[in-house]
Amino acid sequence: MVRPIHFRMNEQTAVNNYFQEDLHLKNSIVNARAQEEFDVFVEKLRTFGVQVIIAPDMENLDAPDAVFPNNWISLHENGDIAIYPMFAENRRIERRESIFELLETKGFVINNIVDYTAAENDNLFLEGTGSLALDRQNRKVYCALSPRADEELLIEFCEDFEYTPIVFTAYQTVDSQRLPIYHTNVMMCLAETFAIICLDCIDNKKERKNVLKQLKEDGKEIIAITEEQVAHFAGNMLQVIGADNKRLLVMSEAAHKSLTEKQLHTIHKHCEILSSPIDTIETCGGGSARCMMAEVFLSKESD
Repeated sequence: MVRPIHFRMNEQTAVNNYFQEDLHLKNSIVNARAQEEFDVFVEKLRTFGVQVIIAPDMENLDAPDAVFPNNWISLHENGDIAIYPMFAENRRIERRESIFELLETKGFVINNIVDYTAAENDNLFLEGTGSLALDRQNRKVYCALSPRADEELLIEFCEDFEYTPIVFTAYQTVDSQRLPIYHTNVMMCLAETFAIICLDCIDNKKERKNVLKQLKEDGKEIIAITEEQVAHFAGNMLQVIGADNKRLLVMSEAAHKSLTEKQLHTIHKHCEILSSPIDTIETCGGGSARCMMAEVFLSKESD
């Protein structure tokens, strides 16, 4: 996780992230609120026994979305790290070797770096686990195509990391128009034994049927959410491991409050819920709890 220093509403991402809103506050106030939300969130994760590595933001560079590291990096069980091409130019500076060095000081082993960033020269993008919902156990990746998720790059990733692609387009209504949702992880969360997904976002019936088929094949219980719940970031969740190997579903307070009793009951059959208020980060950044966490699957030297 990256503690924000220059957080604000990013004008470069707002062109196709329709979840972003301007709070009409000074950037310094917005950033201070984001830092407070970040600190409370991290403290909650650690209280539940989740291991959190905090990387410092860059003092000398204007990186308003650095708090969302999952969009530029993914870390894999075989020791590979993938770094991804980013739509917004001012987000590309978030990619830095100091993060790799930090992980190595913590004992993690990096074998290889797979770099897709040259695709930016052709205006092609694939924004990490924002675009890629990875089912690591079943080696499938669900991807909602958008200006930030190119299908050819997706196929290249799948060939490199040995995943099967499940491709579709997810939409949201913006000013009476159906427009592509910018990231898969806004409308879909994959956990070990269940999946939270807004099926209403997948307008193409054939694509929707295929997504359901793939999830059911792998024995995942499906928890359907509404487009209104997506707007409260109920799709932007991540299952993590806490103390005593306990599974936790991490989400924002807004997402938690939007869920129905039935949905909560179903989630609790599989794992506990950990939620935290991150209203400023959600409103200005257009991302939520899942976007703030880049999960580390690398092995350690002693493993």
